[in-house]
Amino acid sequence: MVDLFAGPGGLDVAARWLGVDAVGVEWDRNACATRAAAGLATVADDVRGYGPDDFPDTDVLVGGPPCQTYTVAGGGAGRRALDQVLALVKRMAAGEDVTSDLTHLSDERTALVLEPLRWALAADRLGRPYEAIVLEQVQAVLPVWEAVAEALATIGYRSAYGILNTEEYGVPQTRRRAILIARRDRQPVLPAPTHRRYRKGLPAAAGDPRLLPWVSMAEALARPTPFTVISNYGTGGDPRARGRRTSAEPAATVTGKITRNRLTSPSGEPLGRFTLAEAGSLQTFPADYPWSGSDIAQQIGNAIPPRLAAHVLAAALGLGVHFGH
Repeated sequence: MVDLFAGPGGLDVAARWLGVDAVGVEWDRNACATRAAAGLATVADDVRGYGPDDFPDTDVLVGGPPCQTYTVAGGGAGRRALDQVLALVKRMAAGEDVTSDLTHLSDERTALVLEPLRWALAADRLGRPYEAIVLEQVQAVLPVWEAVAEALATIGYRSAYGILNTEEYGVPQTRRRAILIARRDRQPVLPAPTHRRYRKGLPAAAGDPRLLPWVSMAEALARPTPFTVISNYGTGGDPRARGRRTSAEPAATVTGKITRNRLTSPSGEPLGRFTLAEAGSLQTFPADYPWSGSDIAQQIGNAIPPRLAAHVLAAALGLGVHFGH
């Protein structure tokens, strides 16, 4: 498979667990340093300068375009430009070259969400369309994935898309991702949850008894004593209303600022903050993952949790899930 905007390797680690060969395209030098240390095949360059003809041996296209302009934590340029992006998707499906129109967007990262569609359409024109396509982004991008699904239908794909909650797939963290799976040979389906949904104030045993309990931070980390995490963020922008999670709960969404969160003992005594390795573990990267370069917390926060990625890839490719950690 070819992984666009591959980052430090969330999808590629999942592919390795599943026995799928992968090459990632990534231009961030820090993410590339991590990928090199992890032994992940990488083209260290801009996705926009490449296309399917540069990777003739790949039959699966995956990607998680940068989310900063769409996420609630970002400036919101992507959310404000949503109508423009949806119109561009339709024009691309109609065969138009929209390259010049992309310069009219206020943030060039907003247009990167269109790159996987450009690759898919180009592969179809080359006469060797991808067997499967998997895309992931923050939940605000779901309308774009719906439009992309309609565009892919014009070249023979059937799609499934929706919002997945990471804790329902064994990730010790609550995080929501917009996922699209497309195939040409059959109607794909999103992966079924394996774990229960986290509900604030309810125990892990609550919920569907056919599913496993959600995974807590205490189960994921090797800390010897219970702790409480006090978020760096204030609810609704109010710094006095900072979110709190105990170690008996899943983590809140892991972001590039996770190491700023304060940790306290049950009695309120300050504890050591999350290490980078612990942050990676909350994202379900292997505990010994060789994070490299600088800005590592941001690398971790930007990645898709490999455990969720494995479930999504397995659903897309008809494989069993076999985790490597």
